[in-house]
Amino acid sequence: MNKEVFILNRERLREKIKDDSVVILFAGNAPKKTADEQYRFTPNRNFYYLTGIDEEDHILVLFKKKGELTAKMFIKETDEEKERWYGKTIRKEEVYDINGIKDVAYLGDFKAFLNKLLNESEELTVYVDLERDGFNSTPSVSNEFCKELRDKYPHVSIKNIFPVMAPLRLVKSPDEVLEMQKAIDITIKGVESIMKNIKPGMKEYELEAYFEFECRRRGVRDYAFNTIAAAGKNATILHYVDNNSEAKDGDLILFDLGAQVNYYNGDISRTIPVNGKFTERQKEVYEAVLRVNKRVIEYLKPGVKFLEINKLSREWIAEECIKLGVIKNKEEVSKYYWHSIGHSLGLDTHDIDNPGRDTVLEAGMIYTVEPGIYIEEESIGVRIEDDVLITADGNEVLTRNMIKSVKEIEEFMKNR
Repeated sequence: MNKEVFILNRERLREKIKDDSVVILFAGNAPKKTADEQYRFTPNRNFYYLTGIDEEDHILVLFKKKGELTAKMFIKETDEEKERWYGKTIRKEEVYDINGIKDVAYLGDFKAFLNKLLNESEELTVYVDLERDGFNSTPSVSNEFCKELRDKYPHVSIKNIFPVMAPLRLVKSPDEVLEMQKAIDITIKGVESIMKNIKPGMKEYELEAYFEFECRRRGVRDYAFNTIAAAGKNATILHYVDNNSEAKDGDLILFDLGAQVNYYNGDISRTIPVNGKFTERQKEVYEAVLRVNKRVIEYLKPGVKFLEINKLSREWIAEECIKLGVIKNKEEVSKYYWHSIGHSLGLDTHDIDNPGRDTVLEAGMIYTVEPGIYIEEESIGVRIEDDVLITADGNEVLTRNMIKSVKEIEEFMKNR
């Protein structure tokens, strides 16, 4: 991505913080997998949003004074011996071309710089990313840093950067939308590959492999989340990721998957018949979900509250469940539908959002629309998910090239 993207992101942040504010963000590091193995590194998303750098251990410091924002980066010192094992790391002179930051020092200078900066003023606000640590997990670099900050600099007011970053990251720039469209288009190619190759008797993991192959051959290094390939009754398990069952003749199979491009994510769900033909009952359930999918998309526009959409979609799904004969009144709908209608999409799959998700939609926001009906006793689970960009006069469906009607799906699979 062009460095102007990250310069603009920092400028938008400057407008949201007061004078005498410091922002300190850490790239993070790769978590340990086992023994001497680590998981693939993925940067802290707020750090990446402001720097465009995806190497571990680096630090970004922003300081606003008299309306001006200064930026300084601290990077690892070059270790040529280590580079023989793990590859080249970023050099000082390369940082500017990536993100427009000219002032770059080595990590060894960070503590002295920080001490001088924080002792220059009696009233300073320091923004950090107070990440949630998972149960029994190693505390994040940022959270460990906060403990040290409280002990050494009691005069400093520490605040979480989340409420400041949420409204910024919610509204995507044209460059961000372009990256997400790339991820979505690759995801579509992966789903089409599954549809071309699926046949009764295949394992769910074989179908997952077709998706991953199409992504990999297009340069994708990672995925938005663990792929869901859920045949038959497995599709009634919301986050089923075992993907080790057989896709049988007569089954529906639900796919929920997404490619990632420059850390921006696609997220699509489609449900298809394993043998290429819906039964009458499967068609009834599928078209019920599709009607809700379309109604919600039509409703999305600037000024609409996300919580309102969530409430309405639940009522619409309840109406469809009554028509399908699986419930008698709307209060019973949670037996067959128990999740939100969607979520913000961006650098995180469940992207940063306002507290309580009370967001009022604005142009530039991207939300998923993913109604579903899950009838365990009939071994039918259907979810249809699209990614939708809110525009000034309504919305644009970024997943519009992914077929979703019964007729389109059956014709595609017949003519593959």
